[in-house]
Amino acid sequence: MKCRILHESRGRMRVRMIQRRMTDAQADQLNYYLLSLDGITKVKVSERTCDATIVYKEENGGRECLLRALSEFGYDRSEVEVPEHTGRELNRVYEEKLFFMVAGRALRILLFPDPVRRVLCIGRAVRFMGAGLRCLRQGRLEVPVLDATTIAVSLIRGDFKTAGSVMFLLQAGGLLEEWTHKKSVDDLARRMYLNIDKAWVRTDEGDVLIPVRDVQPGDCVVARTGNVIPLDGIVLAGGGSVNQASMTGEPLPVRKEAGAYVYGGTVLEEGELEIRVQKALGSGRYDKIVHMIEDSEKLKSATESRAAHLADSLVPWSLGGTLLTWLLTRNATRALSFLMVDFSCALKLAMPISVLSAMRECSDHHINVKGGKFLEAVSQADTIVFDKTGTLTNATPSVREVIPFGGEDADEMLRLAACLEEHFPHSIANAVVKEAERKRLIHEEKHTKVEYVVAHGIASTIDGKRALIGSYHFIFEDEKCTIPEGAQDQFDALPEDCSLLYLAVDSRLAAVICIEDPIREEAVNVVSALHDAGFSRVVMMTGDSRKTAAAVADRLGMDEFYAEVLPEDKAAFIRREHEAGRKVVMIGDGINDSPALSEADAGIAIAAGAAIAREIADITISADDLRELVVLRRLSNGLTSRIDSNYRRIMTFNGALIVMGLFGCMPSARAALLHNVSTIYFSLDSMKNLL
Repeated sequence: MKCRILHESRGRMRVRMIQRRMTDAQADQLNYYLLSLDGITKVKVSERTCDATIVYKEENGGRECLLRALSEFGYDRSEVEVPEHTGRELNRVYEEKLFFMVAGRALRILLFPDPVRRVLCIGRAVRFMGAGLRCLRQGRLEVPVLDATTIAVSLIRGDFKTAGSVMFLLQAGGLLEEWTHKKSVDDLARRMYLNIDKAWVRTDEGDVLIPVRDVQPGDCVVARTGNVIPLDGIVLAGGGSVNQASMTGEPLPVRKEAGAYVYGGTVLEEGELEIRVQKALGSGRYDKIVHMIEDSEKLKSATESRAAHLADSLVPWSLGGTLLTWLLTRNATRALSFLMVDFSCALKLAMPISVLSAMRECSDHHINVKGGKFLEAVSQADTIVFDKTGTLTNATPSVREVIPFGGEDADEMLRLAACLEEHFPHSIANAVVKEAERKRLIHEEKHTKVEYVVAHGIASTIDGKRALIGSYHFIFEDEKCTIPEGAQDQFDALPEDCSLLYLAVDSRLAAVICIEDPIREEAVNVVSALHDAGFSRVVMMTGDSRKTAAAVADRLGMDEFYAEVLPEDKAAFIRREHEAGRKVVMIGDGINDSPALSEADAGIAIAAGAAIAREIADITISADDLRELVVLRRLSNGLTSRIDSNYRRIMTFNGALIVMGLFGCMPSARAALLHNVSTIYFSLDSMKNLL
């Protein structure tokens, strides 16, 4: 595409695309195309001027590569993926609102005669008066009462200029506050936006795993225990309990049967559903996430609630101070200083924006946080509990070997295991499926309905025989399976340095799959860093044998460890910690970790783990690096410090404005201007990165 270089400096270029008009969609397409290029560090595209400002690395012919990429670009042939929501439209809408507001005031001052301006001023005042009266009728003394009183006093005194200035500042300040808040929510929502890679689609040839973007309305998708429901739709068959807190806020799972509607992004906790897809990927889900962020009580930390309460409780004092000042001085200008300045706006805006900004910054570090109170909990926690498998150990364990029993073939047993495990994603299940793929063991599903037994294993029926795969406890103690005759010595010689997955067919052991589960390289340093960050107890809990758990705990430097535990044991431990007055953070990745994640003050799930764990958890970190836990603690502590600092700055600055107004050092209109400017400043300052 043709473009013209408008300005160029070292590592920076501003170009203008040769086109008469640029739409928002085209601007986003160009923006993401440029960002996808190697060596491009920053891009800003203006749809109004058709300009693009590009910062690039100069080494390896960066300038020539950029120019070549620009010449090859075309809106119709660019294949770059652009998010459904980018924030460009939101910014444009508010920029236009602010422009017309300022331009309208300037035109009224320059063109309208004084009598007309006074009539318009009185007309605009009606809205503020109405808001104040509604507060009074509801028995509330809040900021609208202060605003209405200020404007009313100014109009009664015949000071239309001050009344007009105050209303303009209130409107402009409200618009900027709304823009700032919506931008914070929008930034966060785009990072929380759900993106499920694949879904099971039922066809005449059987169940097929395909990318979600290829699923069309009318297709039948299948969701099983622990799966995320990929798309909105209607249940055709089956039944199960769906956790839809992320969409509706309901705390308890909802039973879904044939004919019920289900939302994409919710989690099937138990059962199996066949769903007729109603909406394609992305339709309406972003708006649901925004609604959840804005309305969920999870968003409000205790600190935010205290700020809102304090802000409202100061309003009567402002009114009382106004009356007392007028009674003592009989000077209306000084009395108005109390009305022109309040603490409520800054406290109510800066605190939530601080939290939203911290959550956005967490997303930049691949940490998704569902609410401010969970960051507060991480900051205050003194105990942190780790699940072992897939959390402290490598997120991608691998199969070392398959040991067959009773004359079975190792590859056939691996094929069968993969057939069962692929329906229930977990780090160990993923290892089995991956090993089967590596050996090119393509299977055709011969089993009937698959049943997941939480914390134990999987059961199904193949060729009329019951097939089981899972832990020792599940296979031998619960299901009473037996070891083939003459294979006891082989069984006793199984390696102790692996996690063992037992496969049984028709109540007899058929194979043991040995899973190498190496400790993460960074785990030792992370445990040490968590101690340094203020955690007094770092605990490991696992279903593995005591011998294996002891070796891992000793190597990592754990304060305590618990072996051969069930899901209810993990949750019970956290309850005991709460009874002892401690705040607890729990980290896990499996369905069996869900009770403990729910019980903890802040439950943290590994992104590569089970979908139900991610749904129930309050925080999700990527599977790549446990050091993100240390970053999370630092961000949480930084948020606490920022909120404390905001308290001090807001109270000090606005208090100083009131004092200066009382002593006649500052006109009331200027005090109102500085108050509104400071509110925006504190809010914008709260959007800065903590680290």
